[in-house]
Amino acid sequence: MSQRRKVAFFGSPAFALPVLDAILAAHEVVLVVAQPDKPVGRGLKLTPPPIAARAAELGLPLAQPTRLKKNTDFEAVLRGSGAEVAVTCAYGKILPAALLEVPKYGFLNTHTSVLPQLRGAAPIQWALISGLDTTGTTIMQTDVGMDTGPILLQEALPIAPDWTSLSLSAALQTQAARLIVQALDTLDTLTPTAQNGAQATHAAMLDKSDGDVRWADSAQAIYDRYRGVYAWPQTSAFVGGKRLKLLDIRPTEGAGQPAELLEVSAEGLRVACGEGALLIRTVQPEGKKAMSAADWQRGSSLKVGERFDGQAGRQS
Repeated sequence: MSQRRKVAFFGSPAFALPVLDAILAAHEVVLVVAQPDKPVGRGLKLTPPPIAARAAELGLPLAQPTRLKKNTDFEAVLRGSGAEVAVTCAYGKILPAALLEVPKYGFLNTHTSVLPQLRGAAPIQWALISGLDTTGTTIMQTDVGMDTGPILLQEALPIAPDWTSLSLSAALQTQAARLIVQALDTLDTLTPTAQNGAQATHAAMLDKSDGDVRWADSAQAIYDRYRGVYAWPQTSAFVGGKRLKLLDIRPTEGAGQPAELLEVSAEGLRVACGEGALLIRTVQPEGKKAMSAADWQRGSSLKVGERFDGQAGRQS
């Protein structure tokens, strides 16, 4: 039987909940650390992140420091918790070197890629945008770099061709929860393996423009981007300078000028890409509810043979 470890858990969003729950089932969580509460919704009600809410619900010790660097008060809280090891999962803050040295076994991070591939803030999204057919989870020893620490455990995960960022996230949650418990169970016997920085790729945080359709790309590349930005910022095209969200699309056959509307049918709109075509099934115009693409087209100014704007105010 493995030794029960005293763990400090650092996490914030809902993605980290299954990881926290798995650790709680196998080890002792002596401190939960989450980002501060933030205003949410139209009323800007101050709302705790999901991990903080779960900690409060379970009566676990909770800290929500606004900063970590040179924060001796928080360092004392971590030291006083008696944590032997800390685990981070989507915490969202850079950890200063002084903090990394507090627990006996340091900090373990659950990173949702096969490092050194896709270091950075959005590995799930960029795995899909890049058209990868495999990603995975890495349990690494955190150092002061951005996902540069030595690897303790690593496991690949095949990506189904129709998975979006939501479905891939769900699969990786399950994998990460299992692997972090395995790492904690075998902490004394794990052998760190240095990453090869020369093979590193990066997964920068998304911004809103990452969801804009690149019509000159192939239909498959546009679909892969759609899968990656599915949760946020979602896929958008422009018609007459106005944003049109594309909620349900699929690659299909067809040829024409990129962004050219080739056909309207009960199935939807067939639009030419740099290679192949895109079948657009469901859309959402600015300020309106989702609707079938065919219904939207009948009320729009876009006719067969005409082209979507490449971006607001400019022809692609």
